[in-house]
Amino acid sequence: MLFEREDILPVILALGVALIISFIATPLVKKLAYKVGAVDVPKDNRRMHDHPIPRMGGLAIFIGCVISILLFADITRPLQGILLGACLIVAVGVVDDAHPLGAGVKFILQIVAALIPVLSGVVVQRLMNPFGDGKYFELGLLAVPLTVIWIVGVTNAVNMIDGLDGLAVGVSTIATVTVFTIAVLVSESYIAVTMAALAGACMGFMPYNMNPAKIFMGDTGSMFLG
Repeated sequence: MLFEREDILPVILALGVALIISFIATPLVKKLAYKVGAVDVPKDNRRMHDHPIPRMGGLAIFIGCVISILLFADITRPLQGILLGACLIVAVGVVDDAHPLGAGVKFILQIVAALIPVLSGVVVQRLMNPFGDGKYFELGLLAVPLTVIWIVGVTNAVNMIDGLDGLAVGVSTIATVTVFTIAVLVSESYIAVTMAALAGACMGFMPYNMNPAKIFMGDTGSMFLG
């Protein structure tokens, strides 16, 4: 069953507001990045760019997304946990973009950030049987640790693909629109609003990140999107 007409407006507004805020905030974040030293200076042949480019652009995505969610989404306890975890992981990313943290420190903080939504009720409780007999595997006591592993794993997966202009934000936009489409098809309006806000924030940042990139999202953006 598709959305009722009254459910469509918040979704459209969530996407539009997030896009506009992210688009406007990105140049401001770019100036901030220069001030705090969050700049990627090419030091080897692996770099695609030949001049210093500010990172930390993911902060604009975060700002656009969160403001839009707060304005148009129903803030449930699980969503509160997701937003609080996102705040922590973005704070870690901002610090890391300006003054690189050790891999071990980031990993521990990623686990802590993942535990916040998990303890707020965001838990994978069962997995679909891949053999297609309609049954599910109940995770039981494994639900919490596997969910944390999943969140941290996806966080680092997006972080690792953030190596080419527009790649991470493009892949994240595609994934977000896919989840949004599924939410619309099953009439999950609160998920659709959240995904619309995230997709809009990514779209607002995208013009600045396409080749040649004017700003990178940095760990601030890649870990948040993950």
